[in-house]
Amino acid sequence: MATGAESPEPWYLALLGFAEHFRTSSPPKIRLCVHCLQAVFQFKPPPRIEARTHLQLGSVLYHHTKNTDLARTHLEKAWYISQPVPQFEDVKFEAASLLSELYCQQNLVDSAKPLLRKAIQISQQTPYWHCRLLFQLAQLHTLEKDLVSACDLLGVGAEYARVVGSEYTRALFLLSKGMLLLMERKLQEVHPLLTLCGQIVENWQGNPIQKESLRVFFLVLQVTHYLDAGQVKSVKPCLKQLQQCIQTISTLHDDEILPSNPADLFHWLPKEHMCVLVYLVTVMHSMQAGYLEKAQKYTDKALMQLEKLKMLDSSPILSSFQVILLEHIIMCRLVTGHKATALQEISQICQLCQQSPRLFSNHAAQLHTLLGLYCISVNCMDNAEAQFTTALRLTTHQELWTFIVTNLASVYIREGNRHQELYSLLERINPDHNFPVSSHCLRAAAFYIRGLLSFFQGRYNEAKRFLRETLKMSNAEDLNRLTACSLVLLGHIFYVLGNHRESNNMVVPAMQLASKIPDMSVQLWSSALLKDLNKACGNTIDAHEAAQMHQNFSQQLLQDHIAACSLPEHNLISWTDGPPPVQFQAQNGPTTSLASLL
Repeated sequence: MATGAESPEPWYLALLGFAEHFRTSSPPKIRLCVHCLQAVFQFKPPPRIEARTHLQLGSVLYHHTKNTDLARTHLEKAWYISQPVPQFEDVKFEAASLLSELYCQQNLVDSAKPLLRKAIQISQQTPYWHCRLLFQLAQLHTLEKDLVSACDLLGVGAEYARVVGSEYTRALFLLSKGMLLLMERKLQEVHPLLTLCGQIVENWQGNPIQKESLRVFFLVLQVTHYLDAGQVKSVKPCLKQLQQCIQTISTLHDDEILPSNPADLFHWLPKEHMCVLVYLVTVMHSMQAGYLEKAQKYTDKALMQLEKLKMLDSSPILSSFQVILLEHIIMCRLVTGHKATALQEISQICQLCQQSPRLFSNHAAQLHTLLGLYCISVNCMDNAEAQFTTALRLTTHQELWTFIVTNLASVYIREGNRHQELYSLLERINPDHNFPVSSHCLRAAAFYIRGLLSFFQGRYNEAKRFLRETLKMSNAEDLNRLTACSLVLLGHIFYVLGNHRESNNMVVPAMQLASKIPDMSVQLWSSALLKDLNKACGNTIDAHEAAQMHQNFSQQLLQDHIAACSLPEHNLISWTDGPPPVQFQAQNGPTTSLASLL
């Protein structure tokens, strides 16, 4: 709280001192703090003291009570009274910033935007506030999904920062703009912008923590750009740099020396948040590459750190990090044969989304996609179709849309009687021409789906062509899971064609790779094939060993299947509309049967 340096009157200093004492008591005595501040108005104070007191009251009520209407009244008075007062920037612009935040909380976005525009217009001589208000308005446009306006404002901010000699804040504006361009998939604009950012970051000589945090921001954008493009192998040097960078930051001490340029008074993220973010992109990489045990290890570390942070910090970004981590680890669990745990984690995402409508609107499509994947794993194909259809309705994200369509196509293939719907879907994800996204990984998966369909239709030469294309693409970028799936399906085709040697050459490495991931479904499939292959070749001992392995995998998957379907959360598979259900009724046991993968 400010100390009213403008007025030495003892009554004012006394009331301010009492108010601050009550505010910082343990626990805070907010009612008494508010009474002391309200008493200031009894003395008919001059405009400076009146405006500052309204700001202090508005801030206390906003941060410590639920009385947002009264907080809003005080902040509006602080803003109007302070505008004509000369050299009163801190009160004026803090009131505008806090008031627009409160408007947004009350869904009065149309009141927040003109207020911020006016504050931006009159703050050009105050670099810190001008930059902060530009960031705030850009964030508001981003939340409204108006990324074009947000990018324009960040561009204005970058140019302003350059003019006032702040290369550090210029880099922050440009990196933020790069992040939005990546979200919009404007890749032609992203490349030159990231190149420029890289040069600015390397050339900037300032506070080491600020420099390293810029480098982390820059590398996170590069890594997510590669991962979005499904380039799991190509991203490795960038990811390694990022991991080294975060280790460097954790050894640096926060410098208490304030920057000489007020426009440099910004932080991208606290050190602890950056650390969680680096764990998160490492998990994303491990999952795409099929290093699922590594993904599990980093998820555990990140979630532990998140729990500690959330005790002290209510920042919404932490909940977003938590949801994204859970989304990735759920996919890993479904592959490794831990469906019951995956289902409980899906339920955990539902609970987090119940607490935040914004989090739910941002993750609803992903949540239904995960439920669709779970439904496939427990052989509830009708529910899987309903979940994927719901997810498609809720997403505008091209990569997610393509991922959902690919999985929905696999559902139609397994059902075997959905030819019309299947062909119209496959037309939209044709990997040979006009593929809807630039993702290497998704295009390789589309070839696999074509191979799977050709296999089911008995068109084995065509299936081999598609699967060899998948193998070529997945080997190029270390996509281990797609490689394992393609090898075992090729092995199955050669077995059907009677080419046992070639089948064995495919199934053995598929089994080795599936064990390394570990992918339970591919292990089940491979062990069944190895049993049949060895029996056909007269290798009785090997056939018995493979049969034993197959039996073990079947038992593990069956037990997990029964455990998952017995959970009350299993009822989530029927939810396709509105917000997530609050609670689940327990049911008497599994309602589905375990089906082998093919």
